[in-house]
Amino acid sequence: MAERKPVESWLTDMDGVLVHEGTIIPGADEFIRRLRESGKPFLVLTNNSIYTPRDLHARLVGIGLDVPEECIWTSALATAKFLDGQRPGGTAYVIGEAGLTTALHQIGYVLTDTRPDYVVLGETRTYSFEALTKAIRLINDGARFICTNPDETGPSTEGVLPATGSVAALITKATGVEPYFVGKPNPLMMREALNTLNAHSESTVMIGDRMDTDIKSGMEAGLRTVLVLSGLTQQSEVERFPYRPSRVVKSIVELIDEI
Repeated sequence: MAERKPVESWLTDMDGVLVHEGTIIPGADEFIRRLRESGKPFLVLTNNSIYTPRDLHARLVGIGLDVPEECIWTSALATAKFLDGQRPGGTAYVIGEAGLTTALHQIGYVLTDTRPDYVVLGETRTYSFEALTKAIRLINDGARFICTNPDETGPSTEGVLPATGSVAALITKATGVEPYFVGKPNPLMMREALNTLNAHSESTVMIGDRMDTDIKSGMEAGLRTVLVLSGLTQQSEVERFPYRPSRVVKSIVELIDEI
């Protein structure tokens, strides 16, 4: 990493890097504080499309992690930015929560179930059979199929929950139409984050806890990548992948002095 340009901006995943099951990972609060004091641009990324950045800011503050609203980048925001670039002022039938519907409203999209340009599938804790049936029929009638992220399961206090990727598979099985996934590991989410920061890939680091999403998308977007072992991917699993992170560290605490 020393041979490349100095690090001027930072991207980091949230779950498994900064927080774990509703508690702060040791060192995460100091890492964010150092970033804010340094003045270097940064974004906290999440594939979760349920919450708006304002909601996530409040939830993080509630556990002691003060991440500014403008420093949170969700798959819902990335999806909205993608759609705004593809078909400005379009229409969509949305299955999701406030994080997604708010992001689409902010780009001027009309949410409708009457001949929409897109069916947009995001995360929700209440997937309904009626809504999925409507989505299937709209896609069969010609609506384009977009998903905020490919995550197949999500965590809860009771155990795993089916997430966007699993529900997308159901819709694909019924329609024969594969969705376009915007969130990680699509490097598009990284590039849109870089554009939001007005940052360059050669001087930006992506920190994540998953080889198959965080590290893959960071690598494909041309970023330096740091895998932390405080989340899903363990040290013994790293060598199983055909690509490698730039570095592997135990946790975010090892990066504090590098800001």
